[in-house]
Amino acid sequence: MKPGPKAAVGAAALGVSLVLTSCAGGGEPAGGAANAAATTLTLGTIQDVRSWDPAQAHVGHGLQPYQAVYDSLILREPDGTLSPMLATEWSYNSENTVLTMDLRDDVTFSDGEAFDAEAAKANLDHFREANGPQMAQLKTVKEVKVVDEDTIEIDLTEPEPAMEYFLSQAAGLMGSPAAIGTEAIVTEPVGSGPYVMDKASSVKESQTLFNAREGYWNPELQKFSKLSFKIMTDVTARTNALVSGQVDATILDPKNAKQAEAANMTLETNEVDWQGLLLLDRDGTKNEALKDVRVRQAINYAFDRETILDQVMMGQGTATSQPFGKASGAWSEELENYYTYNPQKAKELLKEAGYENGVTVDIPGVQNFETQLSVVKQQLADVGITLNIGAAITSTLTSDVAAQKYTSLFFSLFQGEPTVAIDQIISTDALYNPFKTMPPELQAEIDQVRAGGDKAGELAQEVNKYVVENAWFAPLFRVNQMYFHNDKVDVVPQIQQAVPSIYNYSPAK
Repeated sequence: MKPGPKAAVGAAALGVSLVLTSCAGGGEPAGGAANAAATTLTLGTIQDVRSWDPAQAHVGHGLQPYQAVYDSLILREPDGTLSPMLATEWSYNSENTVLTMDLRDDVTFSDGEAFDAEAAKANLDHFREANGPQMAQLKTVKEVKVVDEDTIEIDLTEPEPAMEYFLSQAAGLMGSPAAIGTEAIVTEPVGSGPYVMDKASSVKESQTLFNAREGYWNPELQKFSKLSFKIMTDVTARTNALVSGQVDATILDPKNAKQAEAANMTLETNEVDWQGLLLLDRDGTKNEALKDVRVRQAINYAFDRETILDQVMMGQGTATSQPFGKASGAWSEELENYYTYNPQKAKELLKEAGYENGVTVDIPGVQNFETQLSVVKQQLADVGITLNIGAAITSTLTSDVAAQKYTSLFFSLFQGEPTVAIDQIISTDALYNPFKTMPPELQAEIDQVRAGGDKAGELAQEVNKYVVENAWFAPLFRVNQMYFHNDKVDVVPQIQQAVPSIYNYSPAK
């Protein structure tokens, strides 16, 4: 069996906005917090957890709190390397349709239940059935089989190059089999992770407290005796909290960055998301003009991406014409500036397509993107394209997109692993391909990616090239996620995450 890349779990893979304060009374670290200073790490997050059932875990910002209490099957290191965690080894069969995993046999959950193959199967089965926000991570799983007490077999309907990645994310979080699916776990997590919740001291929508768990199997991950997740939705409030010393690290934006820099905070940047237009109705179902590739290309040529980046993000990012990020393997140098700013060419393409008198594109408004939409609207108007901005997106975004309510959309999207991105914005199962556009030649390229194993990223370059040349989207730039911290903590950025995993924080040396 192929072992995971590392035999020991490193102490570098968590991510969050933090706060570091002296532990009350200056006592020794709680539980098994090996070599940890007597400190409390307060993680300043942008949203509270709605349910502590691990099947309801999200990605990005939403994954961080779960990492405090739930171990995952696979650990994702800061550079993206996959290392053992609850799974010690794993390997595929020759067709990449059966993943066999050897599991640790020395781990218990905080309620005393043992972690074993039955527990792993129970969690994976529950994740597939619980209708959580990341349920699609296991959509290719046909069956989870218990081979013996510490071995499981995951049978897939088709190869999924991102499966190991998913098992380091929401799908890999393991909760006590006695607790998952119960009402109690909604408000109080029960996992095998480095910390346990102090429910009595936690306040919903304000602060969640955790203590280092006694007897935790990997005490090297317990860098602090206590954790505190502070919910701070307002970026100005987070900035003030950082500068005043209430928090030690948090994610900010370019407008608030100067205040943090003036206070000598340390900046960690990481390009994770791209912003731009999603030209959804490529078949012209509701907006006939968008069926013509020349119209979609004209939209792309209309944008002065560097100017927009400077105006909107104060230069914090990289102008781009492609929706795949560098870390995906699908990124291509030749596609980075495929659509240079050329308003004259945009007008010529519109004329060739029979729209020299103009085109109208309707999109919903997007809260906090008002500046972006204003600039985009003006630059499109300069070439004869009218952008009608409707009411702001509400909490029904997902259902509205799926119901083909929008023919186009301005949004910020995560740039993940090749099949993750494909299943988010390109495949017929993708939320952001609601009109199910899929030319046979593109489907053939996607099929090659899925069967490509370690070459999935390289093969996905052809998918990237197709959607760029055919202007499925109009990306503007990749955004610099601006994560600041003070000199009391050391922070290692996490690839493809706006904030680090919680394992990536430690008291400053």
